[in-house]
Amino acid sequence: MIDGDHRGWETWLDKTHLFNVSTRFQNEQPGISFKPPESNHRTTSDHFVLLLPDFTWVVKANDRAYHKQFRKRYAWCLRKKKYEDNAIKTAKYNILTFLPLNLFEQFHRVANFYFLTVILLQTVPEISTLPWFALLLPLSILLGIRGVRDLIDDIVSTSLISVVSYKWGQVIPMIYYFDQKKWRDICVGDVVCLRKDMFVPADLLLLSSSEPNSLCYVETMDIDGETNLKYRQALLVTHEQLASEENMASFDGEYIIYNFMYSWMWKVTCEEPNSQMHSFIGTLEWRGEKYPLDSENILLRGCRIRNTETCYGLVIYAGKCAWPVMCPGLIYYLSNISYAGFDSKIMKNCGKIKLKKTKLSRLMDRLVLLISTCLILISLGLAIGNGLWVNTFRQKYPYIAPFYEHTNTIQNAFLSFWGFVILLSLVIPMAMLITFEFIYLVNSCFIDWDLEMYYAPKDTPAKARSTSLNDHLGQIQYVFSDKTGTLTQNIMTFKKCCIDGTIYGSESNTKGQMEALMSWNKYLDRKLEFCDLALVETIRKNDSPVVREFMRLLALCHTVMVEEKESQLIYQAASPDEEALVTAARNLGYVFLSRTQDTITISELGVERTYKVLAMLDFNSVRKRMSVLVRDPEGCIRLYTKGADTVILERLHSARVNEASTAKALDSFAAETLRTLCLATREVGEEEFAIWSKKHHAASVLLQNRAQELDKLYEVMEKDLKLLGATAIEDKLQDGVPETIQLLKRGNIKVWVLTGDKQETAVNIGFACQLLSDDMTILEESKICEILEPSWYSNSLTSSEEGLCDKDSFLPFQTLSLQETALVVTGDFLDKIFLAKGEKTSKRKEGFWERFSCCCMEAKEDQENWMEKVFVELATACQAVICCRVTPKQKALIVQMVKRHKNIISLAIGDGANDVNMIKTADIGVGISGQEGMQAVQCSDYALAQFSYLQRLLFVHGRWSYLRICKFLRYFFYKTFAGMMVQLWFAFYTGCSTQPLLEGWFLALYNVFYTSCPVLCMGMFEQDVSAEKSLRFPELYRAGQKNMIFNFRAFGVSFVQGTLVSLTNFYIALWAMEDKAGTRINGDYQSFAMIVATAAILTVLVEIIIDMKFWTVFNFLAIVISLAFYCLFSYITQSFQAFKGTPNTFQFPDATKNALTDPTGLLIVLLSLAVNIIPSLTVRYVHSLLSSRTMSEVSGSLAISAKQLGTSAIPLGGVRQDSWLAGWLEATISHSQAMLQARDMQTKQKPVELTSHIRRDSLKRHSSYAFSHKE
Repeated sequence: MIDGDHRGWETWLDKTHLFNVSTRFQNEQPGISFKPPESNHRTTSDHFVLLLPDFTWVVKANDRAYHKQFRKRYAWCLRKKKYEDNAIKTAKYNILTFLPLNLFEQFHRVANFYFLTVILLQTVPEISTLPWFALLLPLSILLGIRGVRDLIDDIVSTSLISVVSYKWGQVIPMIYYFDQKKWRDICVGDVVCLRKDMFVPADLLLLSSSEPNSLCYVETMDIDGETNLKYRQALLVTHEQLASEENMASFDGEYIIYNFMYSWMWKVTCEEPNSQMHSFIGTLEWRGEKYPLDSENILLRGCRIRNTETCYGLVIYAGKCAWPVMCPGLIYYLSNISYAGFDSKIMKNCGKIKLKKTKLSRLMDRLVLLISTCLILISLGLAIGNGLWVNTFRQKYPYIAPFYEHTNTIQNAFLSFWGFVILLSLVIPMAMLITFEFIYLVNSCFIDWDLEMYYAPKDTPAKARSTSLNDHLGQIQYVFSDKTGTLTQNIMTFKKCCIDGTIYGSESNTKGQMEALMSWNKYLDRKLEFCDLALVETIRKNDSPVVREFMRLLALCHTVMVEEKESQLIYQAASPDEEALVTAARNLGYVFLSRTQDTITISELGVERTYKVLAMLDFNSVRKRMSVLVRDPEGCIRLYTKGADTVILERLHSARVNEASTAKALDSFAAETLRTLCLATREVGEEEFAIWSKKHHAASVLLQNRAQELDKLYEVMEKDLKLLGATAIEDKLQDGVPETIQLLKRGNIKVWVLTGDKQETAVNIGFACQLLSDDMTILEESKICEILEPSWYSNSLTSSEEGLCDKDSFLPFQTLSLQETALVVTGDFLDKIFLAKGEKTSKRKEGFWERFSCCCMEAKEDQENWMEKVFVELATACQAVICCRVTPKQKALIVQMVKRHKNIISLAIGDGANDVNMIKTADIGVGISGQEGMQAVQCSDYALAQFSYLQRLLFVHGRWSYLRICKFLRYFFYKTFAGMMVQLWFAFYTGCSTQPLLEGWFLALYNVFYTSCPVLCMGMFEQDVSAEKSLRFPELYRAGQKNMIFNFRAFGVSFVQGTLVSLTNFYIALWAMEDKAGTRINGDYQSFAMIVATAAILTVLVEIIIDMKFWTVFNFLAIVISLAFYCLFSYITQSFQAFKGTPNTFQFPDATKNALTDPTGLLIVLLSLAVNIIPSLTVRYVHSLLSSRTMSEVSGSLAISAKQLGTSAIPLGGVRQDSWLAGWLEATISHSQAMLQARDMQTKQKPVELTSHIRRDSLKRHSSYAFSHKE
């Protein structure tokens, strides 16, 4: 609901009956209802209320006052401007707000809030058990690091966007001439003048340009990553009426009296601001006439004007922005910012996305919660013990009762509980949160710096766009891959065609012969690959109407733009398919030369002909075709259509000439993995066109259901077609794709190919890339239904309480052997499953009571869930799955379905805009920077240039990152328990009091400086095997899939080991020092504490020395630096000078010096170290013996298998034998796997042949999913 202040209506409304006003207004404004005021006393904002449910955005040119009067509600009774200005506020912080706002955000983290609460409790003297700096120092370091990072991100983003906000543009002010204005000063309704190479400052309606017919060429690289030029076109009426700046300035939209009623001379009415980048619906009303507006008339913010000297636009949507939040976006300089309170489409697309968390991150959150719960329970137990001890002590020694006269047992226990909560809070490793993010960042940099994943031809390195998902790369179980541009190169080459039933494109002709024969064609492309002399001769004779219409269709039915550079035609196409088709027509003598707003000019065998474009019937994923309606120079109207054969063949004339021969040719092309399209035409009569044109214009100006009405009209026109033939385009496989898929399969990663291509092409590509093999059984839809029908039927019986079987165990196909089976389904088949899920979702929204009272609905929903579950069980049991003819939405639904039912970690990889939904839905999204722009890359977590780089990303960086993070967590928990659990044992000897054993500075610096460097190096550099061995033995990857390196069991082992170390250090020191004296120590509390602390430091350092498998100079320096830090800070914090200055802060003067310079103290430390390390070495030695035996057995098995297959053995000696690795190898590598590895190595070098592997009678006739990559 929008309140409007229309002062021009006020006087007239007082004199006219409101019913007539409402009726007349509705007649002239379709879709708009009028609400009369409830009383005659109206304020300036209550003259009337327009109820515009959908299309309420009305724009007047050069009239800022008109737009400023509108307000909209945004919170309770608060209102703000409906039409925002173009200012951009990107700074999250300023000098005054940085500290409070950043701290407020950081304390939203549960861990930070927990430590803050403990620090606040520590300020209470009665329960304070630690020095003020023991917790405050590490928390301050953590907050400081994150605060500096947030500030740097804010400064970088602010500087980038400030450049945009302060750019200049020419705007018409209230007086009639153009004036220079900053982008931030532009408002809705302003008329803007843009010059060549300028960026578009807001979403504009193109009014006119300096190009013929007001064409405007734009580059959208900052929006979708595509570098090819696109064209936008002004309406013919604005092109003719607004040819000069004077006319542009007078374009002010003043309203006039029309039939005793106020009406605007013109106005733009359109949809409310939304995020649909490729959709716009609106109308321009000009002097009583309505003209349709769509996305072809709009210049989006972020576009760049190219090849156009001057253009003029009316600001439709501006974008006031504020409060950036870290998340991926669409344009490069906005890629880390999202906004609130904006209107332009590009800003609408910069919203928040769901945060992805890894398995280890979620596990760590649960462990921290578990530790916190245990600490609270332990504190409660110790508090009860303290109360009991105090009560017993008071009874046993009554003479000390005066000391406790102000407290009782319950009060003592209560205070002790909070004291222990503070004291034991150090067991929660706060420093782990600091180093965790740094390790993620460094491992991401290693991906960016990997030269093995650098693609030199395009100067494209790998890019880790997310720094918090690296360990997930080591746990991938399913890869969902696009085909075109991901497995293939997406470089389309016109290879063959079928015209009038005759196939052309024989490879017997040479390129030189073709160039010699086509020497008369001055527009010949020297990159010609299509060779067929017979077709050239037929075209030159020009005596075949079908061939002539076929070539005309290729030259006319497209959206390609052309520009001339150095006497050469340069085509700019939205897709490689279109460019290949237009280039083929050009090489064969039918050259596309130019296009205007309503004409296309081509050269037919050297003769220029101009066709008038009457209508363009656009392509979409539902229609799967596009058409152009033209009038040729002779005045005849013809419709040219191209698209997938599934939609073209069913729209043919009843005669169906050449359908059988064309269908046979389509099967032949598909067998060679070529992408196919069908071409058809028909002649349209004048009378038929006149009737259709009126309906088309009426539908094109609709604001409601415009697309649906246009589709109905397109169906009417695209009928009774005459089949001309078919085209075949080759898209070659990328280098290394078969090898990569083989490695993925050996690594127990299942690959699903999701493509919009036809079934036969997709299956043959599957064979070519070795996803499928000749010995595989391919399950098609009919066989799938036979297998699944008993399960679906059994569930229907179970749901109706008529069946006796347990549906969760009744899966008939589980008895089948599916290891060598592949599953192939189409989008139509998947629709049946997704439709059931969609119906269930829609029914859930019916109401509150329906969800609880309708038992029949619940049974049906359960059945629909079961149908989906059974299908997923069958598909995941197969070795490979290919889903063809799927839409972008279906790709995302497939990924979501598998994740929901199998609880797996998924990776989606694609290169086009149609893969964005799939990439965002998967746990890991990988974008290929290919031929389809950068849409997929901009929405991905990792960016690669080639599919083959996926093997290194997963098997090297992913496995290493998972290993490093796991060992980092294991060791960090171990060293924390080893150093901090002594506080618990000490409490048993102090009456369960909260007296700390260790020095406050030691507690504060233990995890921050004393032991952090070695574990940090382990998290950054650790390797169990080299990169070459990781790729050679992808079976090692399975450890991450099974969560074998770090889990609750590994955490339990770390807890037990750390607890034993703390027990050993405490009780050996207690046994050795109790009631004993040395030269420098006398069994005192401080010396005892520092001996225990030193033993803990040395134990954890020696343990990590043993645990490290990959040493660098940084690892060595980390050990030295840790010891140096311990000595240095102990000297500083235990000096007498510091003690004299602040004795309450520095309470251990010379404690470490006295303890470690006494022989008794040194012997205690060495004894504790030996007792701690000897069991660890013993366990490792036993595991080494077991692993050596296992490795020998595996090597012998491999040697036997290799000898049987005639190949060399695969040595395993290069694998470092860690305990977890040895146990895993013993459990997983068997004789059959060894044979599989040997066979894979034998067949690795087999050449790839793109030939048919499909039974000719097994598939229905299909053709290429036309332009699927454009969606």
